[in-house]
Amino acid sequence: MKIKFVHTNIIARDWKKLAQFYIDVFGCEPVPPERDHSGGWIERITSIKGVHIRGIHLRLPGYKDGPTLEIFNYNKQPEGCEQPAVNRPGLAHIAFLVEDVRFFYEKLLEKGGSKLGELVEKKIDGVGLLTVVYARDPEGNIIEILNVK
Repeated sequence: MKIKFVHTNIIARDWKKLAQFYIDVFGCEPVPPERDHSGGWIERITSIKGVHIRGIHLRLPGYKDGPTLEIFNYNKQPEGCEQPAVNRPGLAHIAFLVEDVRFFYEKLLEKGGSKLGELVEKKIDGVGLLTVVYARDPEGNIIEILNVK
């Protein structure tokens, strides 16, 4: 039996703005068509009456036909949503392996992202020199930017 990882989903307040951030900073590429889902079938999947979902899939850098980042916006969002936290149970962050961590960290900040932790270099036996930083996209989702030499 075959199995294949397909996508990771981020629920956005403004899916177009958030998708553009990932395109501008990390070079993600849109995978048409834009999604515009409503009706009984999507209500049955989500268990949300009257739901309307809009968004897009973005091809992650380094892949031609591989996993996407699915960025969606729901017309109905729960009240009092907290910002993601590094140590909160559930999916915590997405990671990008880059050649120059500082370059992409600065680009992330320039394009509307924000700082979370400090940029750190650490020699790890059996791995190499890890350069890594945690940051947030414009909607608070956590991104890890790293390099290993």
